[in-house]
Amino acid sequence: MTSQTLREARTYEEASEKFIKKEDRPDFHLSTRTGWLNDPNGFSYYKGEYHMFYQYHPYDSHWGPMHWGHAVSKDLLHWEYLPAALAPDEFYDRDGCFSGSAIELPDGRHLLMYTGVIKERQKNGGFCEVQTQCLAVGDGRDYEKYENNPVLDEKDLPEGSSRFDFRDPKMWRKKDGTYCCVIGNRPADGSGQILLYTSEDGFHWRFKKILASNNNRFGKMWECPDFFILDGKGVLLTSPQDMLPQGFEYHNGNGTLCLIGDFDEETDTFTEQHNQSIDYGIDFYAPQTILTPDGRRVMIGWMQNWDTCGGHVQENLWFGQMSLPREIFIKNGRLYQKPVRELENMRSGKVEYQSVLVSDTINLEGIKGRKVDIELNIWPEDEKNVYHKFSVRFAQNAQYQTSVSFRPKESVLKIDRKFSGSRRAVIHQRRSKVNHENGRLKLRLILDQFSAEIFVNDGEQVMTATMYTERAADGISFCADGEVRMDVVKYDLI
Repeated sequence: MTSQTLREARTYEEASEKFIKKEDRPDFHLSTRTGWLNDPNGFSYYKGEYHMFYQYHPYDSHWGPMHWGHAVSKDLLHWEYLPAALAPDEFYDRDGCFSGSAIELPDGRHLLMYTGVIKERQKNGGFCEVQTQCLAVGDGRDYEKYENNPVLDEKDLPEGSSRFDFRDPKMWRKKDGTYCCVIGNRPADGSGQILLYTSEDGFHWRFKKILASNNNRFGKMWECPDFFILDGKGVLLTSPQDMLPQGFEYHNGNGTLCLIGDFDEETDTFTEQHNQSIDYGIDFYAPQTILTPDGRRVMIGWMQNWDTCGGHVQENLWFGQMSLPREIFIKNGRLYQKPVRELENMRSGKVEYQSVLVSDTINLEGIKGRKVDIELNIWPEDEKNVYHKFSVRFAQNAQYQTSVSFRPKESVLKIDRKFSGSRRAVIHQRRSKVNHENGRLKLRLILDQFSAEIFVNDGEQVMTATMYTERAADGISFCADGEVRMDVVKYDLI
């Protein structure tokens, strides 16, 4: 039975979305139907469609009481909105239906697991959010909350663990038909840990063990975990809050973390061997992955950052979009990413230049646009006198631009959007160390109206940023301090 709260949200979103023009949205990145979007939730394949739910406040373009928005796609790039799936309408989730996941049950039903939130007044007069894990079951369109919710609460936590930071369950089904889920939690030391729970049927859950512990190494609380086997390795993705910088690998604030190691399926023991950021740009958080029917592991993240999302005005009808879906794999002991191959079906209008000399600022005929896929190979004109800097500027006109620049002597790649039109003093630059051979570098730049995703060296690293520059700024230019040779291929994405 659909609650009054959910019916009102569905009525509102259907009416409100009519005021948002198609050209004011990204073309092949999922954006919120109306209002606000953050974390991807319930990323799954069900009844022949990819389903993406998302943290959603339909009534305002700023964060508020969390609902679950819902969209489906056949190709991961073109999405159809469905009515909101969940609303905060029960005693155990009245202050928000926070992040979670989805899985298909053997009987064909779609099972959602999410974090229910209720605010509890504290002795000091303030409030803390009590977080529990809840279920809903449906048919891919409508969902009923489980009568025995919540299914996990404070009594299911290991000793010393916080009931106020216990969220974001990510489920999977094992080969033997049983279920597991990982949940982010704050232990007694104030940092983060990932808890592992198991279930015989998906409805009755029990605590198994602490899968991974932060021990104050990477930020504080770890949220939005995902765990899976990839190319023979166990992979844990999570989003740490309140990070301190570590060289160019991790930056201040809320970030992303990938842990790769060995996983013993008999004992459910994960042994870390490697750590890295997931994305090295400005706007990427809370990723979820799916195993596609053809066996690819595909990841989508929230293309935003908590430290930069307050700069838009109240009048904006929508705010928030997902990243490009990325196929992920392990290579040379680290996580690699590349755009889903379905994107190549959108390519048209190929323009190609080879061995172009760049020694100042140049524009090339036919290379412009805000929905483009550009492949770049650069190398020094003189191997013994390597250039100082190379830049690509895009979303450009006489007033605005965003750029990606590379300094080979420092091995640093930088994305910079300070001239993109923002009027707020939020993060506008991010730098990353990258591998190169004496100034030789390979980049792939994908633009979709209000975002840029830069894939470095065939996916060894990715840098992501949003930029809400007026759409008419569609120029692209290439600049060098020194002499650079460049191969460039541009495709329009339609």
